[in-house]
Amino acid sequence: MIELRFQAVKQSGQPITGSLNAETYAEGKKKIHILAGKHNLSLKKIEKKTTFIYKVKRGGDAKPIKGEQRAFTKEEVVNALTKLGYQVLSVNKQLFEWTPKPPQQDIVSFVKISAELLDQKLPYSEILTLLINDLENKTLKETLKQINNDLKKGADSEATFLRYQGVFGKFSAYMLGLASKSGNMAEIYKATAKFLERQQEFKKNLRSALITPMITLFVLFLAVLFYVGYIFPETAKLFQKFDIELPPLTAATLQISDFLVNFWYLVILAVIIPPIIFWRFAATKKGKLVVDRLMFKIPIMGSLIHKTCIEVFCRVFYTLYSGSAESIEPIRIAAEATGNTYFENQIKTVAIPMMIKRGAGISESFEACGVFTDTALNRLHSGEETGTIKNTALQLANYYESETVFRLKNVIELIQVVIAMVIMVVMIGLTLVSAETATISPKSSFSK
Repeated sequence: MIELRFQAVKQSGQPITGSLNAETYAEGKKKIHILAGKHNLSLKKIEKKTTFIYKVKRGGDAKPIKGEQRAFTKEEVVNALTKLGYQVLSVNKQLFEWTPKPPQQDIVSFVKISAELLDQKLPYSEILTLLINDLENKTLKETLKQINNDLKKGADSEATFLRYQGVFGKFSAYMLGLASKSGNMAEIYKATAKFLERQQEFKKNLRSALITPMITLFVLFLAVLFYVGYIFPETAKLFQKFDIELPPLTAATLQISDFLVNFWYLVILAVIIPPIIFWRFAATKKGKLVVDRLMFKIPIMGSLIHKTCIEVFCRVFYTLYSGSAESIEPIRIAAEATGNTYFENQIKTVAIPMMIKRGAGISESFEACGVFTDTALNRLHSGEETGTIKNTALQLANYYESETVFRLKNVIELIQVVIAMVIMVVMIGLTLVSAETATISPKSSFSK
C-alpha cells in the first residue's frame, strides 16, 4: 500500500491538496485523475510518499546519526529534522524501495501480544509503541508506526487499518480496525489471533497433505522420464547393434523410450499446458468459484476443507454477532473470512437476500445456501430456537476444529505412506528392468 499526495486548483483558482492510498502508483494515479475529473479540478502535481535516508548530528563534535524517514519530498525531511534541533548532513531518497509483506507469523505474534497486553488494561497507544520498538520486520514496524501516528491524530481506526489490508490481510485489517470501536477490544484481538493461528496451521497441514506429495511425485516423474528417455536406451540399444533378442520388460521399456524421444514435444505439452490452463482458469472470477466448489468434493481432503470453512465462519460469527437485529454484517464478514469464494458467494447471494427480503431465519437461510453440513444446520436451528445461537456458533467452531485437526493428522500420515509405497513400486520397477538388462548375454557362437 502506497500513499499519494496531489495538488490541484479549482475552477475558482483556489489551490487544494489531498491524499489517498492505493496498492500501486498506477492505480493511485488513476483514482486521482477520476477524482479530478469528477470535481473539475486542474491537477498540478502528484507526489508519492517514499523513504529517505538521512544523516544528522547534534553539535559540532557529536557522532553522526543515520536513520530513515518516509515523506513526500526531501525538503519535508530536512525541515522536520532541523526543527528537532539536528544539523542535517545529508538526505537522499532510497534507490530501491521494496516492502514485502511481513511473514504471517509476525502478524500472529503482533495480534496475540496485543491481546495479552489489552487484557492487562495497558493503553493501546503504549502497546503500539512497545511493539514498534521491538519489531524486527521493517514493513510491519513502519506500518504500525504510521497507524499509531494516524490514530493519535484522531483518524478513524477502521479506515486506518483497512488502508493497510495489503499488510494484514482484508479480514484481519477489518477486525483490528473494528476492535478500537468496540467495547471489547481485547476479546476481538483474541478472536483474530485464534483465527490467524488456525489459518496458518491449516495452510501448513494442507501443504503437508497435498502440495508436498504433489511436488514429490512430480520430481519422481521427471527422474523416471530422464532414466527411461536417456540413460536406459544407451544400454539397451547397444544390444540391438549385435542383433541380440531383448527380454520383454527391456523391449517394452525401449519402446516407451523411443516414443519419448521421437515425440518429446507432445510429452512437454502434456506436462506443461494442463497446469497453465488450470492456473489461468482459476485466476478468473468464474474459475475461482468453480475451483473452490470442487475443493469440497476432493476425496478425503474435501470434507476437511469444507468443515474448516464452517469452523472459521462460526468462529468469526460468534465474535461479531450481537443480536438478531444486527446479524447481516457479521454473516457477511464471516463468509469473507472463510477464504472460499464458493462458500462466500452462496452466503451473499442466497442466505443474506433471504434474510433481508423474506425475513427468513438464520438456520433456514443457511440451509438454503447449501454449504453447511446437516450437523451444523441442526445445531444452529436448535440455537436459534433457544436464543443461544451465538454460543452454538462457538461450540460448532470448537467441535469442527477438534475433528479437522485430528483427521488431518491421520490423512497426512496416510498420504505419506502412499507416497512411500509409490516410490517403492517405481524403484522396484526400475530395478527389475535394470536387472533384466543385466541378464542379457550375446550368442555363444557366430557364423562366418
